Amino acid sequence: MIYELRTYNVKPEHAGEVVAVYEQYGWPQLKKWRKNLVGYFISDIGPLHQIVHLWKFADHDARDHQWTSLRANPKFVDFGRRIRPMLASQENKILKAAPWSPKV
Repeated sequence: MIYELRTYNVKPEHAGEVVAVYEQYGWPQLKKWRKNLVGYFISDIGPLHQIVHLWKFADHDARDHQWTSLRANPKFVDFGRRIRPMLASQENKILKAAPWSPKV
């Protein structure tokens, strides 16, 4: 099992708008893959204006399949075009569970 932690740093002037764009355009395309989703989060303390999501995959091939399928979806591409100008940066991390970690 691998995990992907994706952090989007939102430009402060778009903090409210980005949530609406996710709800209207992003989530309808992403929810097909919710079996892989551990959770979506919005930062509250620490670095602000972040959207963080954590995904779990059986392996790298499963991860690649999900993101390749999404990038081939015109509605998801449209979501990307809408949200990209609102983001200051993005960071993706691939994580492997420690042997003593609970299975999520």
